[in-house]
Amino acid sequence: MGMFSFLTKEIAIDLGTANTIIIYNDKVVVDEPSIVALERNTGKIIAIGKRAQMMHGKTHENIKTIRPLRDGVIADFQSAEFMIREMIKMIGIKSWLFPPALKMVICIPSGITGVEERAVKDSAEQAGAKDIKLIHEPMAAAIGIGIDVLEPTGNMIIDVGGGTSEIAVIALGGIVNNTSIRIAGDDFNSDIEEYMRKEHNINIGERTSERIKIEVGAAIDELENPPDDYEVLGRDMLTGIPKGIMVNYKEIAQCLDKSISKIEAAVLNALENTPPELSADIYRTGIYLAGGGSMLRGLDKRIHLKTKLPVHVAEDPLRAVARGTGIALKNFDKFTFLIK
Repeated sequence: MGMFSFLTKEIAIDLGTANTIIIYNDKVVVDEPSIVALERNTGKIIAIGKRAQMMHGKTHENIKTIRPLRDGVIADFQSAEFMIREMIKMIGIKSWLFPPALKMVICIPSGITGVEERAVKDSAEQAGAKDIKLIHEPMAAAIGIGIDVLEPTGNMIIDVGGGTSEIAVIALGGIVNNTSIRIAGDDFNSDIEEYMRKEHNINIGERTSERIKIEVGAAIDELENPPDDYEVLGRDMLTGIPKGIMVNYKEIAQCLDKSISKIEAAVLNALENTPPELSADIYRTGIYLAGGGSMLRGLDKRIHLKTKLPVHVAEDPLRAVARGTGIALKNFDKFTFLIK
């Protein structure tokens, strides 16, 4: 412990396409949508997180909403930097004389390029971080689920997020093979929007498609406990007049089928490329599902039918990656797989 170690504050960030979660002192202190709202004239940011989310799709010409992350990587550097800085302020770290030096572990997709990695680090540095390490999402998810990643045992993790789906086989503290595909929650929302236009002649926005996914989203059309039909409100494409229609989970399962098939194909591809000894371990331990997308009804059953392997959904899958990032922060020097 250094003389000024009390000035160093440690935070873990799960920088997600849909939500950003910050852990400080082993607690989730920030859980906000990854979105900012700004004035077009001045470029001034007027809201972030939940407040900006409420404005999304409802703005006039002088306000626009931006999601700084797309497909798990930073698409708008300036907005991302501001969003990270403002979310760190939400933690309420107080200092008397000097601003605290921030030590961070940030979670990133495993398929990220070197340039995209640098963008994440630069954003964090601009937001005040002095010591930054990165961790790959599937590794963080495995730690968050409670798997001992340092053991010589193979485990398969599927992390279905907002922008990417990460499929990885982990053993001995490393990723043996991984597949990162840019098919995830955002694509499910786009599929629902397109389906509503084609089948029901109704125009809906991103927030409504997200709501439909949560209320009646499904991966299979035979559920044991089906959700009630859901009323969708939007604009009639023929008359231009607002209207409402009822949709059921079978329709949504049908419209999401193509995207989920791509995730299934990636899972099979990852299993094909797994060394035989680790395949034997996966046969015993099964597949673990994490991320917000894993909450889609029947997704675990569908992957089980495809692979014939046991499929376990993580407890609180939305925060599994963030929890793992927090544990990695506490073991900053022990985990060699953290990227400097």
